[in-house]
Amino acid sequence: MSETTVDDLDPEDAKLVTLARGAAGRVRQTSGAAVRDGIGRTYASAGVDLPSLRLTALQAAVAQAFAAGAETLEAAVIFNAEGDEDGVKAAREIAGDVVVYAVVRKAVTRVA
Repeated sequence: MSETTVDDLDPEDAKLVTLARGAAGRVRQTSGAAVRDGIGRTYASAGVDLPSLRLTALQAAVAQAFAAGAETLEAAVIFNAEGDEDGVKAAREIAGDVVVYAVVRKAVTRVA
């Protein structure tokens, strides 16, 4: 059985990997996330770790999409993490059928 890599993803999903990686790098975090809504807009974020607010990277990206009026999500990527149960749960509250990938290095795993 062959491993799925970033190179195997649809170009629009591969773009989410780039955005998630960039979101993490901008704030010197190890992980990031990105989502694409139903009309193609994208949102990317690293995690938030403040004394009064803690969000995973995926929760933060989902919150951005929701705050911008996204009615559905098509896909999400979690970069440099095996998964994010709370983030997937948040994404599923907007779109029960959202596809979520975890990307570690170039290896891709579908987590939802």
